[in-house]
Amino acid sequence: MKLPLFRSGDLFITGIFMIGAFLANPSTLFRTGQFALFGIYTLLMGKKIKFFSLFLTIFCVIFFNLLIPYGKILGEVGGFPITQGALLGGFRRAVTLEGLILISKASVQADLRFPGSFGSLLGESLMVFQRILDRKERITRTRLIEGIDELMLALSAEQESPREPPGVPRRLLGILLLGCAGALIFILTGLGFFFR
Repeated sequence: MKLPLFRSGDLFITGIFMIGAFLANPSTLFRTGQFALFGIYTLLMGKKIKFFSLFLTIFCVIFFNLLIPYGKILGEVGGFPITQGALLGGFRRAVTLEGLILISKASVQADLRFPGSFGSLLGESLMVFQRILDRKERITRTRLIEGIDELMLALSAEQESPREPPGVPRRLLGILLLGCAGALIFILTGLGFFFR
């Protein structure tokens, strides 16, 4: 079995710091850069990105933001004004929403454990939820009940094989890589304050 490079707790803590830096960034341009880095980070963590859903969500957020025009008028579509403030505000909201989704997807692993009985329950729930997401293609409109039944039977029959934690050298390398990724996000936030 291939040893992992990152511990779930290290990924989670890095994700929390990245979210803080992301939300603190005042620049839409640099926040968009962070969003792109979150996409790369998510793919490197082995998670899938549904690009159609991502771009559809961005489009919808911008569209609904344009329904309340404010700022300089850029043009009109069918007598409806397209304003700079609404367009930029919608884009910023869309990038923020999708960026938070991406970083959460990359930072929360199925084997994440929190201390205490509530933490154990939460960790187990995350693990089951991740397994369901990994196999959700079994459920289709034509086979809704059968698909859910097969998924539940497969989950109950499956036995958890515990992931072997990384050794000290691999964990140190993982922490170094996560530190570099976090530093890059913080640098973009700093540039956002400097160039706003």
